[in-house]
Amino acid sequence: MLPVAEVLHSENQPQRTCIGCRKKGARSELLRLVAESTGSTAVLVDERRRMAGRGAWLHPSEACLALAVKRRAFGRALNGATGTADVERRILAGKQAGPLQKPPVAAAKTVQPESGSEN
Repeated sequence: MLPVAEVLHSENQPQRTCIGCRKKGARSELLRLVAESTGSTAVLVDERRRMAGRGAWLHPSEACLALAVKRRAFGRALNGATGTADVERRILAGKQAGPLQKPPVAAAKTVQPESGSEN
């Protein structure tokens, strides 16, 4: 059973549906996509999640991108937008970078008790 704090935390996160795999996920796990406003059919990745207009959501994985293209989900979700070059660049760039590398943790110093505090 999950602790109450974890249950409350996961329930408060906005849920969105991926247009590729159709699974729900936290908003923080998905990319927000919008149609370019200049009248072209390009789909843009909204990094800050603040661009105007209707948005669609996609997991940042090649599998979900392929499913979305196969299902022609971009055109339905974003009113005719089909150019996915920006989305493909973003997903492939994320794959090239790999997982975030954390610096190695330095060994912790052992703290010696002050004189007179030993038993």
